[in-house]
Amino acid sequence: MLIKKDARQRRARKTRARIAEKKSVRLAINRTNMHIYAQVISAEGNKVLASASSVEADVRKAIGNGGNKAAAAVVGKRIAEKAKSAGITSVAFDRSGNRYHGRVKALAEAAREHGLQF
Repeated sequence: MLIKKDARQRRARKTRARIAEKKSVRLAINRTNMHIYAQVISAEGNKVLASASSVEADVRKAIGNGGNKAAAAVVGKRIAEKAKSAGITSVAFDRSGNRYHGRVKALAEAAREHGLQF
């Protein structure tokens, strides 16, 4: 039987392999108990083109706690705006093996609402 972390990492590897085959820009997320982070990574995987997180001062003023859906929605909005200003409109969503549920879903939906396509 796999440990929970190992299972998540296995799912993440499979997703990243499919994204790498497509050679597309990816929106990668990292979710911790306290915060949520998002990065837009180049197709080659060697450069971060835009990033946003619930640790940023602007987000912390607006939301306070970074471990909830409201904070995830703000981070989704910020990453979409930063990606659009960098000239990126379409990405592949890399949820890092996490379920599309709760904070991950809130971030993704907010990014879609603000013009990011995936």
